[in-house]
Amino acid sequence: MPLALWALTLSAFAIGTTEFVIVGLIPTIASSLHVSLPSAGLLVSLYALGVAIGAPLLTALTGRMHRKTLLLSLMALFTLGNLVAWQAPTYQALILARILTGLAHGVFFSIGSTIATSLVPKEKAASAIALMFSGLTVALVTGVPMGTYIGQVFGWQSTFLAVSLLGVIAFMGSLILVPGKMEKPVASSVLAQLAVLKKPRLLLVYAMTALGYGGSFTAFTYLAPMLEDVTGFSASSVGLVMLVYGVSVALGNIWGGKLADKKGAVRALQIIFAGLAGVLLLLSLTAGSKWLVVLTVLLWGGVAFGNVAGLQLYVVQQAERETPHAVDVASGLNIAAFNVGIAFGAWAGGHIVSHIGIMATPWIGALFVMSAWLLTTWSGVLDRRAGYHPLTRPAKAISSH
Repeated sequence: MPLALWALTLSAFAIGTTEFVIVGLIPTIASSLHVSLPSAGLLVSLYALGVAIGAPLLTALTGRMHRKTLLLSLMALFTLGNLVAWQAPTYQALILARILTGLAHGVFFSIGSTIATSLVPKEKAASAIALMFSGLTVALVTGVPMGTYIGQVFGWQSTFLAVSLLGVIAFMGSLILVPGKMEKPVASSVLAQLAVLKKPRLLLVYAMTALGYGGSFTAFTYLAPMLEDVTGFSASSVGLVMLVYGVSVALGNIWGGKLADKKGAVRALQIIFAGLAGVLLLLSLTAGSKWLVVLTVLLWGGVAFGNVAGLQLYVVQQAERETPHAVDVASGLNIAAFNVGIAFGAWAGGHIVSHIGIMATPWIGALFVMSAWLLTTWSGVLDRRAGYHPLTRPAKAISSH
């Protein structure tokens, strides 16, 4: 894999750390800024809102910018947002900082996917996307625990300063390693680019993303209380189980990319969604046993993020056929769909816990994932009817990437 891909991966690691580390710092921030825990929790929601808005809208607005210039601008905005968080004197200032970094997050992963695929031969496109997204998953394993530790020992502000330094390093890596001679996007209006929302095939992929990725979060959002209240783990042991999950996620992300390269996006997603639904159903049966639930969580991590590369590759392939003038925007909307899925899954999980019980979250999450499997299967049928081969990309895309 080219060195430029590793620069993108480092950027993804920094962004993933700042996205997830806030969860471990919520009690500290609430105490420091004298706000309630729910108010501190809004810092997570508002970040996701920044991602969901920033991914499609800002990607469309910046569609005529040179890709490397845009990439460097995003890392500069990301670093600035974390510096604002570092110096934030009030809760309101911290909200602003989180929204700024969320905006950068959304656009980065939308254009990052297309830049990543342009750096490698077409048969390695999914693996390239998976490598970039591995920065996000590795952040779950290393960046978040380290950032939480720094925040608890030296104050939560220090965590954002450390992430700002990561942003500077990532900026320099992209400046040096990412090639400057990437094809400039075809100039088109914002309305023309947002016309992707009128394409049924792309809307179908977004639904696959939201249900297939978000269904896992129906149970994952409440995994920690499940492990404590149902399985009987102590709070400190839950952290170790989550570490197992994070390591498995990192490996599963790479596996999912290789599977998509070998089998094609649709077939890979069918396999992964079926596996994810099966693991969620298994969790319903193993939650009462410490050893069995750890093995289940290990399997869960392997498939939970395995669908990311396939989904992102598939939306790029569909966009190159349906809206070749707005591939980045289509990719950005899929990043928004990931975040809509997270929000939907967490919201649904909360209602399930309140009205049915925590042990209903895994099997209902499995139903959401199986809905994504059905949509994926239908999309594959439509591809075959249209004469699309699962392992090829359009001639226009091959020449431009």
